Amino acid sequence: MLYLCEKPSQARDIARVLGANGRGDGYLQGQGILVTWCFGHLLEHAEPEAYGEQYKRWHFASLPILPQQWKLEVKKSGAKQFKVIKALLAKAQHVVIATDADREGEMIAREVLDICRYYGRVSRLWLSALDDASIRKALGQLKPGAETEKLYQAGLARSRADWLVGMNLSRAYTLAAQCNGQLGAKSGALSVGRVQTPTLRLVADRDEHIKHFEPLDYWDVSAACLPPEAEQTFKANWIPPKSKQGIDDEGRCIDSALAEQVAANCKGQAANVLRCDTERKRQNAPLPYELSGLQVEASRRWGMSAKQVLDVAQALYETHKLTTYPRTDCGYLPFSQHADAPNVFQALLQTDRNLTELVAQANPKLRSKAWNDSKVTAHHGIIPTAAKGSIERLSEAEFFIYDLIRKRYLAQFFPAYEYDQSVIELDCQGWLFRASGRVDRVVGWKIAYQEPGDASVPDSPESQALPTLTVGDSVLIQDTELLKRQTKPPPPYTEGTLIQAMKGIAKLVENPRLKAILKENAGIGTEATRAAIIETLLQRKLLEREGKKKYLRVTPKGIALISMLPNAVKDPALTAAWEQALEAVANGEMLLEQFMEKQQNWLLKVLARAKASVGTLPETPTVLPVPPAADTPANVDEKQTCPACGKPMVKREGKYGVFWGCSGFPRCKTIVNIRKGTPHVNAK
Repeated sequence: MLYLCEKPSQARDIARVLGANGRGDGYLQGQGILVTWCFGHLLEHAEPEAYGEQYKRWHFASLPILPQQWKLEVKKSGAKQFKVIKALLAKAQHVVIATDADREGEMIAREVLDICRYYGRVSRLWLSALDDASIRKALGQLKPGAETEKLYQAGLARSRADWLVGMNLSRAYTLAAQCNGQLGAKSGALSVGRVQTPTLRLVADRDEHIKHFEPLDYWDVSAACLPPEAEQTFKANWIPPKSKQGIDDEGRCIDSALAEQVAANCKGQAANVLRCDTERKRQNAPLPYELSGLQVEASRRWGMSAKQVLDVAQALYETHKLTTYPRTDCGYLPFSQHADAPNVFQALLQTDRNLTELVAQANPKLRSKAWNDSKVTAHHGIIPTAAKGSIERLSEAEFFIYDLIRKRYLAQFFPAYEYDQSVIELDCQGWLFRASGRVDRVVGWKIAYQEPGDASVPDSPESQALPTLTVGDSVLIQDTELLKRQTKPPPPYTEGTLIQAMKGIAKLVENPRLKAILKENAGIGTEATRAAIIETLLQRKLLEREGKKKYLRVTPKGIALISMLPNAVKDPALTAAWEQALEAVANGEMLLEQFMEKQQNWLLKVLARAKASVGTLPETPTVLPVPPAADTPANVDEKQTCPACGKPMVKREGKYGVFWGCSGFPRCKTIVNIRKGTPHVNAK
């Protein structure tokens, strides 16, 4: 039996439990079992030129690129390990797929089995954590391979369609931008993607909103109210009547004279109590974290990037074994996990003795709303495991993330937080004032959060204690204060708030059906890919980080791309439509071939529009050199200038080898020969 894992660390953990401790070259063995591993995706889609010489250089005449027989290539970094796996598969009769339990994990294994022409028996190991107890449990519940094979079909559909969009539209709009003079020689190629482009649009729209935001002045009136026979005042705020002139649609007073009149007329006057209610409210513990929740919180607290958080959470899962699988979109837990609580408590204590007092107060018999089998998706919430570790072995970032995870877990074993919410409404000279207050009654799960300002605990409204009054009572408005306010633009996105926006992007979609799909699928991207999408936009110079808070801002290159793309490409509804179709493939309701036909038809329409944007194309298309990812000091010669226009020369890779071209291309098409690695000014 051969176990095929996603990563070496994963293979070592599974092999240890299986007793396969013997070391081979690229595999482990023992007890009649072999365990080998990939390095993530060992295979990648071939570049367009693998499908024909005509695709080596970028020009409109070669588009669209629509492979009939898809080609995969072994990554250079994984070539040696691929040979090991191929040799092991040639002898195997039963393979257990032990990659990560999701669509991408399924694809990583199955694409290797396919390219190596393995046709033997296949089973599936479905793991949510890599501690020994979880591995043993999963080994006793192997799934038939056929049960998850459709996930592979969905993975292929996603991968191939993304390739078609990326390769065709990136070329088309780079060429269009060059032809229209919108892209400089040093800008590199434009990059278009199904998820990254709507994400880029989010930032571009936010930046545009901030740029053109016009602040609005408005006024509040605050009153210090003194009850009868009392020494302590409480604060109440004027509630502007929406029907009154000078009050905007948001209920704000934009007429300073009206606010001044209210403040002056009510000061020193008696106010009648119209309402005085106190209600006991209960608040359950927040659910355990899903990945995006961790990313949002870590970005807010410590400015960590989404990729940093994912890497740290992955290390806690793989290297330290202290937490469960991190790439989850679900905060709920299966009922079966609840019985593990005492063992998890012991592991938390042995990992960090500073938790002794908190763990002692937790009740492992309590079961919060987090335990709900009906709401658990492919992976449950991120929680600590029963594996014992050492807090000293964690880096600062690892401790930060681990601390967030363990506190959320422990909060599930405390009662609800209870407080009294009070509201008093007053009538003074015909104007309505309202006071609100909150008084804590049962600390409950909030005991897990002792540090001030912990955002894992929802913000509280004013915590003032309000007096007990009766309708009809009279209070004195001892003093009033006129407060000038001003509306503010929304802040630029951080990585955390951008991930929130990606998850909540449904509100930007008008089509009710697609809006519902985006809500159901938690927006665009997945828990596993959002960090990589943001990193890609940064690496390709479409976004940049700004200031100490690491705000994300769109670059001039990004603005140029968004401005020229049709709405069909940058609209998040595209992803919604894809996800609906991919789900149908995963459920066996749609064939891979049907999905690809739909995507190709859509692509042809978008390409036609891109070609039309540059006017009439010549019969013999202008061949544009492939733009580099970015011009660097290594391929830009500031000293050697173009003999035609005087701009710096740029080293390019062409059909006949290396040449130097003018950085002013396409306006200037001068090229020069290469002699001994330097430009020889003998221009055409």
